[in-house]
Amino acid sequence: MNSKPFLPLAAALLALPLMLPLAAQAQAPASVAPLYLDPAQPLNARVNDYISKLTLAEKADQMMYNSKAIERLNVPAYNWWNEALHGVGRAGEATVFPQAIGLGASFDEDLALRVSTAISDEARAMYNTAVAKGHRLRYSGLTFWTPNVNIFRDPRWGRGQETYGEDPYLTSRLGVAFVRGLQGPDPEHLKVAACAKHFAVHSGPEKLRHEFNAQASPHDLRETYLPAFQALVQEAKVEAVMCAYNATNGEPCCANQYLLNTVLRQEWKFRGHVVSDCWALVDLYEGHKVVKTPAEAAALALKRGVNLNCGSVYPYLPEAVQKGLVTETQIDSSLAVLLRTRFRLGLFDPAGASPYDKIPASVVNSAEHRALAREAALKSMVLLKNNGVLPLRNDLPMYFVTGPNASNLEALLGNYYGVNRNMTTILEGLVGGAAAGSQVQYRQGTLLDKPNQNPIDWTTKAAQEADATFVVLGINGLMEGEEGESISSTTYGDRLDYNLPANQLEFLRKLRKDNKKPIVAIITGGSPMNLQEVHELADAVLLAWYPGEEGGNAVADLVFGKAAPSGKLPITFPKSLDQLPAYEAYGMTGRTYRYLQAEPMYPFGFGLSYAKFEYSGLKLPKKLAKGKPVEVEATVTNTGKMAGEEVVQLYLTHTAPKGQQTPLYALKSFRRVQLAPGASQTLRFTLTPEQLARIDDQGRSVAPSGPVTVAVGGSLPSARSQQLGAAAPATAQLAVK
Repeated sequence: MNSKPFLPLAAALLALPLMLPLAAQAQAPASVAPLYLDPAQPLNARVNDYISKLTLAEKADQMMYNSKAIERLNVPAYNWWNEALHGVGRAGEATVFPQAIGLGASFDEDLALRVSTAISDEARAMYNTAVAKGHRLRYSGLTFWTPNVNIFRDPRWGRGQETYGEDPYLTSRLGVAFVRGLQGPDPEHLKVAACAKHFAVHSGPEKLRHEFNAQASPHDLRETYLPAFQALVQEAKVEAVMCAYNATNGEPCCANQYLLNTVLRQEWKFRGHVVSDCWALVDLYEGHKVVKTPAEAAALALKRGVNLNCGSVYPYLPEAVQKGLVTETQIDSSLAVLLRTRFRLGLFDPAGASPYDKIPASVVNSAEHRALAREAALKSMVLLKNNGVLPLRNDLPMYFVTGPNASNLEALLGNYYGVNRNMTTILEGLVGGAAAGSQVQYRQGTLLDKPNQNPIDWTTKAAQEADATFVVLGINGLMEGEEGESISSTTYGDRLDYNLPANQLEFLRKLRKDNKKPIVAIITGGSPMNLQEVHELADAVLLAWYPGEEGGNAVADLVFGKAAPSGKLPITFPKSLDQLPAYEAYGMTGRTYRYLQAEPMYPFGFGLSYAKFEYSGLKLPKKLAKGKPVEVEATVTNTGKMAGEEVVQLYLTHTAPKGQQTPLYALKSFRRVQLAPGASQTLRFTLTPEQLARIDDQGRSVAPSGPVTVAVGGSLPSARSQQLGAAAPATAQLAVK
């Protein structure tokens, strides 16, 4: 435990005055609505008035995720726990968008904004309907513990699928857009409240998360693990931050003085509330063992800035007061910060006071939202190989569909999902995409993760007779995910075996043997996996991620040429885990595209198209003027025969002083461009001094001290990208004055 004395609640000091003594507060006549229920009154006055009417036990209860009703004050129960990772989750029918890692592969901020706007529309509609029926269950509220902006630093982490990938800049941009879409544009009313999680330095191992201490240098903290959280707090004004289970640099994240007070409250001026990950405060005495009792855990978390407890510890706050561990005034201050969120959501206002109260149930899984889910799935999928077989005609005599994930709903969902009456599996999409008169046959062929028990094989003969075979391989949420969630995982949801199940590879070998017809491998999953043999055996490889309710239709659109693939990898696919440091190590050396020296299987930012793009005309100043932005210009041309959409990516490589850590490459901007055959577009990027800076070993942002290489292209500017078919980037060097 940190030996420094507790600081006062920075949260309360920044966000609200401390509670006034009861005698100083105006008492309304009995015939008039109480001040706290009057939306015309100032927010802080309403919050303070409400708190003044609560007993100590009620105050503690109002800081629990499952806050009980206070009938004498006409305040209904409220459950803070709701999920909306890629659609409203766990609450009934909702539009199921591609999993977050798939949205990361879109490299599309506008798409992220539109998707999260649709999600918040559905969330409000579902809340309005539930409240009208008197339902106030978990997963039916307006405070959503989304998005997950942790960095997917290691492919073994089962929850990496919940993130936007391994890059802090990409994660920041998509996270900011997602929060803005959730919370809405109205400065006076929150549409829903978003939450940046899990703060901070959190990405496995799942089995150890309740006791694990993640150690990160000042450089890695400031360059990798904190930038996305900072962007969500300072740019998107995210309403909540969730502290993680693990410890960071020796202190549990939900009692971490440096993270919660020094960085979040004091440096970033965060004004929202902090929520514990669920039952993370129990870890303070059972896992991390920094205190001995629940009352001590409640006092420590409160003093360090946790306003809301998902778990079972804050009911011990009255005992903590009785023992002198914390004061009721400190509880009042922390509760005041928390309640601002409920008031801003309109939960203490009369029905109809919020502009979002009238969003109807008809928006849920509407035709417009289904179309958006299809667009998102199309833009998320990544074409990893194509020897010329794609796009296929959709009127061939016979297609054969096989593989363990072809008709599997789990392969569409990922985790933290909603449900839907019309989930389109990959099999169903391919059947719908084939022309009338063409035959589509299907057999699963092999199990997901173990050999067939019956040795009789009718599948490979059908593949040999078909004009083209689609084999749907990979993993699903049964094999990767959160602790306790992935029921086929022996490693608590993490994937410590990087390979595809051996039976799937054997199945693909059998399909390929003596078969000269096209074989298209469609891969599902939320994390990198060893696809080297798949790449060798299949004629084309399409990574579909967990594509959501329209996943099957999107696959059909791509393989039959109604659309061109445009997704890019938001995470590196190493050739093997031997290329990486130990899973438990949080230092960035040797990790992600920014520090991996070894040649990967598939690089970050890589993805093929049916179009062919070339880059030219890179222009930038000859020298960098200190403290000034830099204008970069480059031209991209579609020299192919098909239209396509390209994700143009801009990377910097700094020259660092000897012995100081700096990335091999660092993504600093990206732009989506739609180009017809033969068309060109000149793009202009403005790099701010903050983007041009590098992070030194002490975690400070410093101006470049040597030449900076600028590269603009459609993938990571590496030799491996070009070996796989990516266009050569346009590069130039920026001198430093």
